[in-house]
Amino acid sequence: MKDTQTKAVAESRATKLNQITACIWFDDQAEEAAKFYTSIFRNSNIKETTYYKTETPSNKPKGSVLTVAFDIEGYQFVGLNGGAQFKPTPSISFFINCETEVEVDEMWQKLSEGGKVLMPLDKYDFSEKYGWIEDKYGVSWQVILSKSEGDWRPKIIPSLLFTGEKSGKTKEAIDFYTSVFDDAKEGMAFPYEEPEHKGKTAFADFMLEGQWFAAMDSPEDVHDFDFNEALSFYVSCKDQEEIDYFWEKLSAVPESEVCGWLKDKFGISWQIVPENIMELIDSKEAMEAMMQMKKLDIKRLQQAR
Repeated sequence: MKDTQTKAVAESRATKLNQITACIWFDDQAEEAAKFYTSIFRNSNIKETTYYKTETPSNKPKGSVLTVAFDIEGYQFVGLNGGAQFKPTPSISFFINCETEVEVDEMWQKLSEGGKVLMPLDKYDFSEKYGWIEDKYGVSWQVILSKSEGDWRPKIIPSLLFTGEKSGKTKEAIDFYTSVFDDAKEGMAFPYEEPEHKGKTAFADFMLEGQWFAAMDSPEDVHDFDFNEALSFYVSCKDQEEIDYFWEKLSAVPESEVCGWLKDKFGISWQIVPENIMELIDSKEAMEAMMQMKKLDIKRLQQAR
């Protein structure tokens, strides 16, 4: 009973405080992908669809789907039709914490359709059953049979993989993010045991605004991928003061600043937006005004609207 109550409290807290949303960049498959994902996860639904009000650099026709917001097991996603410029990489993937081997097999089979295996479904030192798969849309999932003991973790957890020159920066990144967000804490942390990987993190997790994240260092210089704009994180802000705060703290690549998007010093993309962003840009004039901005200005968007 105690475990059930703890889980219920944690789920409620995460839902209440969650102001961070994963955004997946598609060419024009956002609606199709949202329907696919919500069909294979039991507790999921499509929440809201928005449409282009004007022409943009992505050359999407007016009236076509801009974004699709959907929920999977309490985790919030937004699919964005932005064009063919960016493709997801395994640098950001999503853990699926499964309670039974049957569930692991079921999720693996569904996500494997048209996908690519990154690590085969098998028994590993860290799990009795685990596999890493890239689905048909290029999004990566780590399907794992989770241990029942220890603190509760949600079903879906985004995971950051630090590769190449960034390998070894997991601890630094966690310290940084937990200093930026007020409601934040560190969780588990396991270093690599091999002497040649000293100082690198095999796995760690941390919480920001009620949302758990995982992070790890690549042990070898074998991965030819890195973070990019295809997977970013929305930070929903209540007012301009919050937008200004997160922009100042996170933005580290001036040339990547556009339409509320930025890159931090680790190369991870964030979208710093008002919590009612879709309402604010629900007109041709407001969307055109947003296209001229780097950091979003709520007052200017209201005036344009």
